[in-house]
Amino acid sequence: MSEAVNGDAGVYHGEYKVPGGKLLVADVTVRDGRLASVQLSGDFFLEPDDALEAIDRALEGESVDAATNTLIATIQSALPSQTEMVGLSVPAIATVIRRALSRTSDWRDHRFGLIHRAPEPPLLHMALDEVLTLEVAEGRRGPTLRVWEWDRAAIIIGVFQSLTNEVDSDAAAAEGIEVVRRISGGGAMFVEPGNTITWSLIVPETLVQGLTFVESYAFLDDWVIQALGDMGIKAWYVPINDITSPGGKIAGAAQKRINGAVLHHVTMAYDIDADKLTRVLRIGREKLSDKGTASAGKRVDPLRRQTGLERETIIQRMVDSFAARFTLMPASLTEDELEQAHALANDKFSSEAWLRRVP
Repeated sequence: MSEAVNGDAGVYHGEYKVPGGKLLVADVTVRDGRLASVQLSGDFFLEPDDALEAIDRALEGESVDAATNTLIATIQSALPSQTEMVGLSVPAIATVIRRALSRTSDWRDHRFGLIHRAPEPPLLHMALDEVLTLEVAEGRRGPTLRVWEWDRAAIIIGVFQSLTNEVDSDAAAAEGIEVVRRISGGGAMFVEPGNTITWSLIVPETLVQGLTFVESYAFLDDWVIQALGDMGIKAWYVPINDITSPGGKIAGAAQKRINGAVLHHVTMAYDIDADKLTRVLRIGREKLSDKGTASAGKRVDPLRRQTGLERETIIQRMVDSFAARFTLMPASLTEDELEQAHALANDKFSSEAWLRRVP
């Protein structure tokens, strides 16, 4: 029997906001290791009307251990001919069932703390992400939205990237650009004070329980898509970790999971010095060359050009959009957290062993 429901009979509730779609809710009764009843609901559109009842009936009797592909096949076989779905999909239904059985938490179950401090050095930002994720994992801090401010230009490479392959170190040094390595995977980021919008969202793993790794990216970025929409920007999620618009890529995300907490951080381009980017990032040159693109500015579509708004205004509007949807309260770092972060920045993130862990 599924460890998610601990062998218990009972009613389980799950919710899943389909990226770019609608809210899907599942209330599932479990008995003897199987789904005794299923009730799907939400603000989606589904035709014909009896398709919903057909899906609910088809799922009854499935094992709580049923794999996603099994659930998808069961649902697909039960759909009336010419079924039309708007705002949901068969995989999304399987996902919400998995989330219900996993006893997930919902955005509205949490109070998020907002941390937005004065500009700080790249090494301290790397350390703060690790420290705060551990604090959330241990329950000493609630879910946190942290907006970063940079005190200098930097290149931040992913934990598994090769320093030599990614960065032209001589060019970076000549430009006065600091190079650091973060704890999450993904690709290199080039950031400059005033030209970049960066934040971390640190949440308990229960918020993404029942989602695949790829699904969790879309799930944790969905509020961003909505916030951009509030500003009149048509944006969408591109697997695995990008947010894009008709003009090009807007943002990239990366994740790290530690002891039951998820660190999800995102960098958005407010403005960009495309020439400088291609001078200091080797892979950036290769990507542009491969696509026959002469300028990085044609692949990254800065928010300044799209909105005409000041960077600070965009940040505030995004915070306001988050606060309008969820509970967000001002928060601050504790003295102990800052002390830990400074020690970690000095002992780990500034070390040559960490920076060159993949030479």
